Amino acid sequence: MEGSISMGKGAKAAPFYLPQSDECSIFESAYHNGLPLLLKGPTGCGKTRFVAHMAARLERKLYTVACHDDLSAADLIGRYLLKGGETVWVDGPLTRAVREGAICYLDEVVEARKDVTVVLHPLTDDRRTLPIDRTSEELVAANGFMLVASYNPGYQNILKTLKPSTRQRFVSLEFDFPTPELEVKIVESESGLDSSRVTSLVRLANKLRALKGQDLEEGVSTRLVVYAATMIVQGMSVERAIRATMIEPLTDDEDVKRGLLDLVTAVFG
Repeated sequence: MEGSISMGKGAKAAPFYLPQSDECSIFESAYHNGLPLLLKGPTGCGKTRFVAHMAARLERKLYTVACHDDLSAADLIGRYLLKGGETVWVDGPLTRAVREGAICYLDEVVEARKDVTVVLHPLTDDRRTLPIDRTSEELVAANGFMLVASYNPGYQNILKTLKPSTRQRFVSLEFDFPTPELEVKIVESESGLDSSRVTSLVRLANKLRALKGQDLEEGVSTRLVVYAATMIVQGMSVERAIRATMIEPLTDDEDVKRGLLDLVTAVFG
């Protein structure tokens, strides 16, 4: 678990985020009404940045948990640990968020073990409670607590998806990659690269995304486009930066890579 949990603080400048639609007002409405929120969308389309932006905007502390196959309910709730020769209870990130009235964000929640969703159920209805069997506590969420989860429905197989009974406990927002015009503004702001070259990178990204489900499992994330632009700003050649950030991360198949590089040539000539 170490390294998979990050804690942000409220009352700081909100990370840069350009809204695509009314997602900010929906997040705020869910927050003020104590409702859990589920974000659905492809990898790298801005879900995590959006949550960090909203947490700072609402001045709430943020606990972010990157879910994975071995993540268990105990990792979220807490466990007894040996400290200085004594056995002491140590809260997990979900418990800390419940006690403190913070936002807890479970990124790619379907990757976690099945016992995790069972623990979340009492927090996603009008009870807003977290039972802790090991300490015989039943915590009532402090004011300001919000549960946010995300997953990529296009990437999950039948063994890893959210049950309808779980999905229907959340207010849901569907994310996608930004429009080209918006993505150009995002990449330009994040990297400092001039808009004409950013426009070409975004055009390439959208051509690569069109190959999802054919030659590629996933499309190019906005994150990777920002990486490419950043490397170009630092003096790397366009072709090398694109290969390192927008080609190599997508596939290990040499034939597919050659096809993708042909697209690069077509866009950048």
